[in-house]
Amino acid sequence: MFKKYKIMLIVILITFLSSFSSSAHVNHYKDLNKIEFDIYRNNKLIGYHIFSFNRQDGLLEVKSEIKFEIKKLGVVFYDYQVIGTEVYKDDDLIKFNSKTNKNGKSRYVNIEFENGELVVDGSSYKGKVPVDYLIGTWWNHSLIKAPAQISAVSGRIIKQKVNFIGNETINYDGKQINALHFNFSSTDSALKKNKKLNTDVWYDKKTLNWVKASFKKKGNWEYRLSTIK
Repeated sequence: MFKKYKIMLIVILITFLSSFSSSAHVNHYKDLNKIEFDIYRNNKLIGYHIFSFNRQDGLLEVKSEIKFEIKKLGVVFYDYQVIGTEVYKDDDLIKFNSKTNKNGKSRYVNIEFENGELVVDGSSYKGKVPVDYLIGTWWNHSLIKAPAQISAVSGRIIKQKVNFIGNETINYDGKQINALHFNFSSTDSALKKNKKLNTDVWYDKKTLNWVKASFKKKGNWEYRLSTIK
């Protein structure tokens, strides 16, 4: 009886994820213009992450900017800045580039769509990958069905598994958002702990917009939604 019940739950979850992904296209976000997050570390505001969506001549351009500083006794000892741009035609990524200053060290990624594949030139990986490997910028909920992420900082390929945790309520601007909670984790057990993906992400159940994220890495980090329009 228990085994039968467990199988039924697995079938329901697979059906749910499949239907969730069926509308998981870039065109789903045709009315989205901006998302802004405040970044907290150990419950202290340290920076921001902003996405701007621009549409022109049949293309969608998504610009991303991250900036945060970690201070101790008023002195900045860690500074992090990223500027990136994704370009889509219909539902397909055709170009991506980013530059990162990670506490004085440079990282980069350049991606082009060629002959049905993505050609990655990054500071951590160079090569071709399938088009179902998605940029790990989180705003596109198609990521829940991707077999792997491409690091938006270095181009590193992160093979992943995604677990649906459940339905939860997120507070935003005095309102409550019914959200779907997922955990993303690395499938490569040989990775060092600091390289393993282990991030919780929440998407609005109604709009499928990204509304929250959290992870642990030398502290407790949280992305809190500040603006969405």
